Amino acid sequence: MLNISVLSISRKLGRSQSPMVNSTSVHWNITQLPSINERVDEISRTVLVIVTILCFIFFVYFITVLLNVFFSSPHMRENARYVLFAHMLINDTLYLALGIFLLLTALYIIYFPMPLCCIILTLAASSFRVTPYNLAVMSLERYIAICFPLRHLEFCTAGRAKLAIAMVWVIGFAPSIADLTVIIYSSGYIFLSVNVLCDRTMLIISPLQNIIRSFIHILSFTIVALIIIFTYIKVMLVARKFGSGGSSAFKAGRTVMLHAVQLMLCMISFISSLTEAYFPKYITFMLISNFLIFTCLPRFLSPVIYGIRDEAFSKYIRKLYSVKF
Repeated sequence: MLNISVLSISRKLGRSQSPMVNSTSVHWNITQLPSINERVDEISRTVLVIVTILCFIFFVYFITVLLNVFFSSPHMRENARYVLFAHMLINDTLYLALGIFLLLTALYIIYFPMPLCCIILTLAASSFRVTPYNLAVMSLERYIAICFPLRHLEFCTAGRAKLAIAMVWVIGFAPSIADLTVIIYSSGYIFLSVNVLCDRTMLIISPLQNIIRSFIHILSFTIVALIIIFTYIKVMLVARKFGSGGSSAFKAGRTVMLHAVQLMLCMISFISSLTEAYFPKYITFMLISNFLIFTCLPRFLSPVIYGIRDEAFSKYIRKLYSVKF
């Protein structure tokens, strides 16, 4: 059949080669094309994975520098603003580490015991939800500092900041714990004996769970967005009274605006699944690029917001590391 089709194609194209030569050539191309595509896909995947890991290493190094400054400075440890910022850095590092782990297991099809995967997925999902909550708390802290400066030290203490952190983690863990309870109740002893591929859909065994999860995400991001918009408007109204672009109110307004950008990038991450569905031929490229753009980029903004712009951090970094920004 292959020789007949090749002969007819050769006649249509007016080629003078014998059918056997054309048959051999076409057969070689057919057998070699998949291996070439696989090789290109493997090279692309390896390069993108290396880039992702290098970005993560640089991120961890910068985070380590900032956390070292925070924990070595008693003044910062007693400041609610810096306590919340340090929590954001730790949470972002945890989420990125878990995200890279899940990405690598998906790319290289690695199976793990189901209890371990459920723990990892629970931590990753909870950490993802904690990010916008922490942004809302940080924006409220800036709002109180600018709009109620005389009450700031009373309301925004390090102890209350740690209490707020505990509350956002409880809220962030609640949906994942509910999903995990459903999984354990439904699977029984199989939960302890099955090896699975860690995937975010593994904890979903009922369409109702998807509906509830979507509702929680929409409600959470809507509330956080309203908080950020409210605090930004209030802070900028105060800033206009001072009329100076270098005032603390203007700086606080820019910080809240950057929090809004972070929130927007986190919300855009929900379309990553759509891009993977519409481009199945480039699933490897889409998985890694979505991870870099929608997962890493919003968290890379965190150290930039405070680490480079904040005068206290710049001062201590220059002192400890002799780095000039």
